[in-house]
Amino acid sequence: MGHSTIYPTGATVYNPNKAWSGYTVFQAGEEGVVLIDMNGKEVHLWKGLLGFPAKIFPGGYVLGSTGRRDPKFGIQDNVDLVQVDWDGNIVWKYNSYEHIEDPGYEPLWYARQHHDYQREGNPVGYFAPGLEPKVDSGKTLILAHKNIYNPQISDKQLLDDTILEVDWEGNIVWEWAPNEHFDELGFDEAAKNVLFRDPNSRSFGNLGGGVGDWLHINSASYVGPNKFYDAGDERFHPDNVIWDAREANIIAITDKRTGAIVWRIGPDYSLPEVKHIDWIIGQHHAHIIPKGLPGEGNLLVFDNGGWGGYGLPNPSSPFGQKNALRDHSRILEINPVTFEIEWQYTAAEAGFSVPTDSYKFYSPYISSAQRLPNGNTLITEGSNGRLFEVTPEHELVWEYISPFTDSRNTNMVYRSYRVPYAWVPQLETPVEQAIEPIDVTQFRVPGSAPKGSDSVVSVATTLPFVEGAACVATTDEGSSRKVN
Repeated sequence: MGHSTIYPTGATVYNPNKAWSGYTVFQAGEEGVVLIDMNGKEVHLWKGLLGFPAKIFPGGYVLGSTGRRDPKFGIQDNVDLVQVDWDGNIVWKYNSYEHIEDPGYEPLWYARQHHDYQREGNPVGYFAPGLEPKVDSGKTLILAHKNIYNPQISDKQLLDDTILEVDWEGNIVWEWAPNEHFDELGFDEAAKNVLFRDPNSRSFGNLGGGVGDWLHINSASYVGPNKFYDAGDERFHPDNVIWDAREANIIAITDKRTGAIVWRIGPDYSLPEVKHIDWIIGQHHAHIIPKGLPGEGNLLVFDNGGWGGYGLPNPSSPFGQKNALRDHSRILEINPVTFEIEWQYTAAEAGFSVPTDSYKFYSPYISSAQRLPNGNTLITEGSNGRLFEVTPEHELVWEYISPFTDSRNTNMVYRSYRVPYAWVPQLETPVEQAIEPIDVTQFRVPGSAPKGSDSVVSVATTLPFVEGAACVATTDEGSSRKVN
């Protein structure tokens, strides 16, 4: 089907018998953080709060930020990370990473938080049985920014993605900087040369010569309790931190005690041990599925596709930047020890013709995937504001299209989370009403003619028409290699 300029928003599909029902939280354009039920009803809005991402904790607490730095001076720097109650009162705040004096603004302390954070008690920020995040104490893992110079990487200023752990009072108790571990990231000489010349330089307003957003880490979480550590694999110590770098096509685990990178996949997916996975490009929300959920211990990641990586030039990358390219997305669940794909959701599983219609499941940036207790997966196809839930057999059982747009005329949703009704005691459990999928071949907007011809004639045929080869090869033509 083509992409119409007219399409429904809100909840479009809901099967209460197969979905894992609860509330879903996400950033509602520029309005604030919204909480919806399974029928898409907006049950609560924290107006003005910025969720990057928005997370909800037991008791109806929500986390986000109260402001963002002017992009003339910084890239995606949030002023703070706050926890607010149901009534919007700030009950916890961190904003003391760096004191900044931007021209035209009052000097402020900034958290410089971006993209992710976790609260002690839960490794990944979404519901898992017996792993509740603390709401009145505990440490918080925060992904932050710091401007640095490292001549080993480039002679230009770099935007480093530091990972902090702060206590309840806001004291930094652990900090890790990826630029200090450049030799552990697996870049070959071609990638290093590209990085040195241009480390993904971004320039806005008064940034002058720009700053190199060289890794662009977009998720950071604890590994959490898992079967691999229980079996003696120290790389998967529950306190270790797993993170992924969108611009470098890297997913890695940092040993929290030593700071060393002890596990990594990417940036080179031509290596024998990972070649069967194909290239993971521009990925988001890489994390270990928490204990107590189906697939526990496996890596779950939204493999965006789009563009990412550094290396030898090619026709789509004349200077070696963003040198891997793919125009569709995948959800991958990977055993982190054997690197075998345990489950996936691609355009093929969505029922589209591959590769001709693979683009119909595609978000080249942002996005996420959450494993639910019944084995379903909540997927945020972020760039087009589509949230949906599928069963292990890939059946669509819930779908929601965000109606919230921003100043760029996009309804993008960075990430969404599903939580149990019980986490929000301020609300009564809603009445769940099924939403049957619309037959789009018959659906018409008011004033449009229905399907069907007023006048029909028959033409003599020589042979029956059988759909055969298309202009490009498809995966059902007997190829030994599956195209995802």
